Amino acid sequence: MDFESRVQEYAVSTLVPKHFQDVKTRREEIIDKIMRSVNDRLLKEINYWDHHAEDLKAQEQAGKTSARMNSAKARARADTLDERLKRRHIELEQERQISPLPPVVLGGALIIPFGLLEMLRGYRKKEEADLFARKTSQIEKIAMQAVMEKEKSFGFAPRDVSAEKCGYDIESGIPESGKLRFIEVKGRVEGAKTITVTKNEILTSLNKPEDYILAIVEVENNSDNKIHYIKRPFEREPDFGVTSINYDIEKLIAKARD
Repeated sequence: MDFESRVQEYAVSTLVPKHFQDVKTRREEIIDKIMRSVNDRLLKEINYWDHHAEDLKAQEQAGKTSARMNSAKARARADTLDERLKRRHIELEQERQISPLPPVVLGGALIIPFGLLEMLRGYRKKEEADLFARKTSQIEKIAMQAVMEKEKSFGFAPRDVSAEKCGYDIESGIPESGKLRFIEVKGRVEGAKTITVTKNEILTSLNKPEDYILAIVEVENNSDNKIHYIKRPFEREPDFGVTSINYDIEKLIAKARD
């Protein structure tokens, strides 16, 4: 299969038209702005010399002449400016005439999901991958429920806001003060080494340092789940291009407090 030809066909039919329209729109906006500026400046000068030539001509007819400027020179200057304006219009209109060049393929990348690779290499069957996904979802639900119950035991009023993607999973109200606790919940099986935290969650914790809590829940079989509350879990903002970061669970739990 000729992948390069397929990529070029896709670029010509899908990518190039949109890119071309974006470039054309930006260029026309710039040219229109320049055209207005040119017209404003040169038309003012042309009108000035037109009127000045008429005034000088009237003075000459009345017998008054000027050694430095006469009506012919003023008219010639107006005509010169008029020609300059016409040339500039032609140049700007030519700059509007753009056309796309054929795309050139410089490189390519084949993206294969890691789970699919494991399946193809025999390390994990599809049924096992589906089971892993379901188990992960189940652990997250258990962790959320555990933290909700813990907050209620404190006398607080927790609310699940995980679907709102606001940088935390639980908004827990403190009845006495009316303040809110913002809790991000991470559920992991016993023995897990890392947790993944999104950039949005990190930035939210830094913006609400006094009220933000990272709750790590160790979900164990046939025993009580261990809940670790961590205040100020993150120390700095992630780099510009980062979307998520893996953190060592043990190091985070070491910062936990009752």
